[in-house]
Amino acid sequence: MLRQNSEKFNYSCPISSIMRGKFFTFEGIDGSGKTTISKMVYEELKKKWDVVLTKEPTDSWLGKSVERAVEEGKDAITISLLFMADRKEHVKEIHEWIGEGNIVLCDRYMDSTFAYQSAHLCHIMDNPLEWLERVHAPFFLKPDKTFLFLIEPSIAISRIKRKKSFFENITFLKKVQEYYILLSKEERFIKLDATESKEKLKEKCIEKIEKEMGL
Repeated sequence: MLRQNSEKFNYSCPISSIMRGKFFTFEGIDGSGKTTISKMVYEELKKKWDVVLTKEPTDSWLGKSVERAVEEGKDAITISLLFMADRKEHVKEIHEWIGEGNIVLCDRYMDSTFAYQSAHLCHIMDNPLEWLERVHAPFFLKPDKTFLFLIEPSIAISRIKRKKSFFENITFLKKVQEYYILLSKEERFIKLDATESKEKLKEKCIEKIEKEMGL
């Protein structure tokens, strides 16, 4: 059952006040286009800003372990913990990049774990979202803005041409998107219609980022 109040989790970060850069994340179900748009935004922003484009799972051995666990259909708790281990190390890098004054763009971040793994874990625990939030609490870094690409799961699935993982089916992605919508009640979320043109979506993201940067 979906939790009705997503603001219970404490998103505070003790060193955020000294950071000079900004942190933006791109979220949405598989096939929503967030990866494509994040790359387009990066290519545009790097013309006049110091920008880092990163992703999760990362390319580290931890990230590769996540991918292998998903491919092999490992237990939901095992996959969740691997995602979190990868993120814990990734957050250290993100802190450094932001501290150096970079705009950091991340294709998938914590909200992906909250949405996907809540949908994955809901059959084995009563409130998976609360459990995931609690485990993240000691090291979570709150994004300045999160772009959430919303799309009908049936359309998203039709866009995926590569081999699909067990996560990528319409029933499961509908549940994932329900969790995304629940999470998006926070002010940091900017909800986007993922069926709009790539160029229009890119421009919308850049506009919000530049506004956050004070332009």
